Amino acid sequence: MQTGTLRIDHPHTAELAGSEGNLLFTSGNRELVVTRIRERITAPALGGYDRESIIQTIIAEALERARKAGQDNPIVIGAIPFDLGEPSCLYVPEHHAWRDRVADQATTDSSMPGLVAQRSLPDENGFKRAVEHAIVNFRHSDVRKAVLSVMRELTFAGCVDVERLLASLRAQNREGYQFRVPLPDGGELVGVSPELLMRREGDRIVSNPLAGSARRLPDPEADRANAERLLHSEKDQYEHSLVVQDIRALLEQHCVELDMPQQPSLINTAALWHLSTRIEARLKDPSTTALQLACLLHPTPAVCGFPTERARRLIRFVEPFERGFFTGMVGWCDAKGNGEWVVTIRCGIVKRETVRLFAGAGIVEASQPESEWAEVQTKLGTMLNACGLAA
Repeated sequence: MQTGTLRIDHPHTAELAGSEGNLLFTSGNRELVVTRIRERITAPALGGYDRESIIQTIIAEALERARKAGQDNPIVIGAIPFDLGEPSCLYVPEHHAWRDRVADQATTDSSMPGLVAQRSLPDENGFKRAVEHAIVNFRHSDVRKAVLSVMRELTFAGCVDVERLLASLRAQNREGYQFRVPLPDGGELVGVSPELLMRREGDRIVSNPLAGSARRLPDPEADRANAERLLHSEKDQYEHSLVVQDIRALLEQHCVELDMPQQPSLINTAALWHLSTRIEARLKDPSTTALQLACLLHPTPAVCGFPTERARRLIRFVEPFERGFFTGMVGWCDAKGNGEWVVTIRCGIVKRETVRLFAGAGIVEASQPESEWAEVQTKLGTMLNACGLAA
């Protein structure tokens, strides 16, 4: 082996020194950019809260190699799938930097190749049947919520320009957490998530779950009235409470000074109003990393259901596709344990001329199949607009 070349023997790491990366993560007015990749980590994140777990051990070793190579505070960045037993897609960069986000241009060229085909999996009738099946299941089990999703596959006449798609997403929602992660099969995971799973800065953490949503309306008065209906909706309040109670129960074991409002508030994107609860706390053990905490919480009832494992089994039974990275988490964590992980929603996978979009809706016993279908179509709207298509 030549001097200076990395030696990586673990089956879940691959040396990629010298390769370029198209990794991007934005937070507020800053963006984290990566220009070169050092290693890729594919270890599943199952059990990832435990610092002695396989994935945490592999990440620690990779960060230590980067430190010995001269980096002061190396990071790991990338995506973890919905199913923590599936391979992760994480990278340790050779170079990374935070910078101010570029100001939006006055106009955004969002033109795309012509759309030649599209399909929904499941289709409208299939999704509504799945909702009905879940509701019947609630009446005969202790499952109280299940998040059901759809995948919309778009085929274009030519290769999709990911940079252009990202620019369109940024123009639609500058406040969201935008991301771009290259995948091993040549595709790219792109999106703009409104939902913060975990942020850690020192011994302080923040989680901001969203559950319960309503469509934005063009008329300001009607839009505000729709938001107020959401805020006072018994069904949506119940759905939201399942999420925040579960997160609180998990965090209470590891935190002190946990601060959680009694009632959710409203936040909005260009397409939707959401019920939101911002949870802040201080860690009992300040060495616990952002990624450990994200693995502790994931998947929350906001993207899976409640109770988690039984809801997961129901999802597996009724959903006709594998979610992959949709409703997983995407973000970064540095060698000091600080970092941010967001829920992988409002996203798609771009691979040459094909774009696969995903959206889900939280189903409880009071859900109506027609309304839930309308909700997932609205949630698809962000990525459809970025693709130059009307929702």
